[in-house]
Amino acid sequence: MMKYLQRLGRSLMLPVAVLPAAAILMGIGYWIDPDGWGEANVIAAFLIKAGGSILGNIPILFAVGVALGMSKGRDGSAAISGLVSYLVVTTLLSTDTVAMFQGVDPGHVNDAFGKIENAFIGIISGIIASNMYNRFSHVQLPDAFAFFSGKRLVPIMSALAMLVATVALFFIWPVLYTGLVSFGTGISKLGAAGAGLYGFFNRLLIPTGLHHALNAVFWFDTIGIDDIGKFRDGTGVKGVTGMYQAGFFPIMMFGLPAAALAMYHTAKTKRRKQAASLMLAAGFASFFTGVTEPIEFSFMFLAPALYLVHAVLTGLSLTIAALFQWTSGFAFSAGFIDYFLSLRIPLANQPYMLLLQGLVFGVIYYFLFRYLIVKFDLKTPGREDEDIDSEEDSRIITGKERFAIMAAKIYEGLGGDANVTSVDNCITRLRVEVKDMNAVDQEKIKATGVPGINIVGSNSIQVIVGTQVQFVADEIEKIRK
Repeated sequence: MMKYLQRLGRSLMLPVAVLPAAAILMGIGYWIDPDGWGEANVIAAFLIKAGGSILGNIPILFAVGVALGMSKGRDGSAAISGLVSYLVVTTLLSTDTVAMFQGVDPGHVNDAFGKIENAFIGIISGIIASNMYNRFSHVQLPDAFAFFSGKRLVPIMSALAMLVATVALFFIWPVLYTGLVSFGTGISKLGAAGAGLYGFFNRLLIPTGLHHALNAVFWFDTIGIDDIGKFRDGTGVKGVTGMYQAGFFPIMMFGLPAAALAMYHTAKTKRRKQAASLMLAAGFASFFTGVTEPIEFSFMFLAPALYLVHAVLTGLSLTIAALFQWTSGFAFSAGFIDYFLSLRIPLANQPYMLLLQGLVFGVIYYFLFRYLIVKFDLKTPGREDEDIDSEEDSRIITGKERFAIMAAKIYEGLGGDANVTSVDNCITRLRVEVKDMNAVDQEKIKATGVPGINIVGSNSIQVIVGTQVQFVADEIEKIRK
């Protein structure tokens, strides 16, 4: 199960990698025009819409990324199938479609269906599509239907599988959503402790998209709290209104960037540069704009226990801020931009103390994350098990494509076009002439599972493949053309 979650987490790295840049674009645009969000400035509108085009479609990115990353062949048809699956479920469970099914006015449809386009649905769509690819991508249909054989069959089967999932979600999703709204209404009566519980469940529910149900209770006018609206228009109570927002600032501006630093410092040496590029961009996006998905999704599946710790610390932060009545608010998210702009709002109460709280939480996040990662060998970015890669490779190097994949790796190990001058074969061996024997990576060649390698001259090398050497040689010739 843990290896499956780690592969899921790794599959999310591709879409997650594009989020920091989008968040920064949107944040700068909001900084330029904090009130009109682009209405008063064309440059702000350009940046906000550019960033929003990505951030607003995170579920689609996840559907495509998970389908691609979790499929055996990592083929484009798997990615398309992920998109097909997502479009099926979100169209069938949209407010207008559900209203049609139920024969009612769209205004009478459960609010849950208005939140069906979320990260959880995207991930589920990707998982279903990848399973359909792994199962049906090599199926051959009768000649009359041969056009739809193999990879062309995958999107069709993904759509059919998603129909079944949609029927289940039609009944399950509104129950979960409505139940959480009722739960949020109950904890809203607990004061600072309720703020802490809200913060904890807000983070815990992010992977499912159900955090929107809680946000509707506390941030908007679902039951009269309207924490964001009352804070911004000054109709709330100083020191109280904003209590469901303020505690997020220490986490997003300091805690999560510190966690990113801890994950970078604990990454394996050979993967540290790769981890650094993601963590630096994600940490900056979290601090500057309050967009936390690039950090959170980078470890919530790779190390779910660590994500639980993050949820607990978020709840603790909201409790502390509410107890001391340190309040601030946001329109976009709890990053530096919104923090700075909220300083001029009359209901902001001792907002500078949130910076002090943030520094403390930054230290806690860094040392606690670093300790837990090392102590329990948690698989955060840059620390994934090597055998996950080898397991995926061994799974891929089977069936009809094994010779093409083996040939590509052998040819890369030989130095590629820059080093290989000729390739021939006998009954069991590849006979290769190279320009520079020092450019040959023997370990990479041996990693393909070949029985052995013979160096027969300063520029001649033989790769012992076995009786199926011809198929490997043919694939290498295709690469060289």
